[in-house]
Amino acid sequence: MSLIRHDWTVDEILGLIERPFHDLLADAHNCHVERFAAHEVEAAKLLSIKTGGCPEDCAYCPQSAHHNTGLTPSPLMDTDTIVTAAVEAKAEGATRFCMGAAWRAPSDTQVKSVAESVQAVGELGMETCVTLGMLTSDQATVLADAGLDYYNHNLDTSPDFYGQIITTRTYEDRLETLANCRDAGIHLCTGGIVGMGETRRQRAGLLAQLATLDPHPESVPINLLIQVPGTPMDSLPEFPPLELVRTIAAARLTMPASVVRLSAGRASMSEELHALCFHAGANSIFLGERLLTASNNGSDADHEILGQLDTALRV
Repeated sequence: MSLIRHDWTVDEILGLIERPFHDLLADAHNCHVERFAAHEVEAAKLLSIKTGGCPEDCAYCPQSAHHNTGLTPSPLMDTDTIVTAAVEAKAEGATRFCMGAAWRAPSDTQVKSVAESVQAVGELGMETCVTLGMLTSDQATVLADAGLDYYNHNLDTSPDFYGQIITTRTYEDRLETLANCRDAGIHLCTGGIVGMGETRRQRAGLLAQLATLDPHPESVPINLLIQVPGTPMDSLPEFPPLELVRTIAAARLTMPASVVRLSAGRASMSEELHALCFHAGANSIFLGERLLTASNNGSDADHEILGQLDTALRV
């Protein structure tokens, strides 16, 4: 069985990404089936529970108040509305319900409100995940006490490329939030975005940051940039599809026991690219037509793809 390591270097991971394609995929797939069912994927559902107006300047994000994307901000949803959406998600086959709020850092009052929703969704028998921005250790404890299973807080990219994407929050801020959640006993959901103009070495740098966390994040979302008009990243060159597959494979090899989620950007992906990503070790997706404020693949299309691949949703 593949060894769990926490001492990966950027050079080692770059070497993985640059391996001959078929050799890389063969090793990643073999690593994957050592710990996971080859024909099964986890299904999650993501709901924007507070949309837009975020003071952060993330260059990719349509919810940033710094960008003119035509998005109308909306306040925090009440618990009943969130639970209704979670019930619908469960009926679609989702086993994890993720709630996202566009905040830089929530207030204690806001965290308490979200904690009430976390507890209510958990009572449905679903895993819970939230992404709320930066958290203090006390706020992480409040969420843990409410039964929160996962906290999503992506690193987005490598440390040396990060400053070209975000200036309103440091890399160390992100790592501190992850540490606060881990210390509170919450599982981590943390990954990044590809296709933002980064180099292969910078993609390797992102994976190195994730793969040297001890323990590894339980969930690692790999997002393909969605170019939203009005953001600084709405006219970048198209990201080579096989580079996404290489990144997924490297994530699987460096974090063998983590769930690797094929996340944003799937609406633009072909069935063939989906298949290669699953073969390379991706074993989680978001269901539904929307992913926060962006288009998603849609449950009908996902069931069609999974059916062709003889793959089922994990129950």
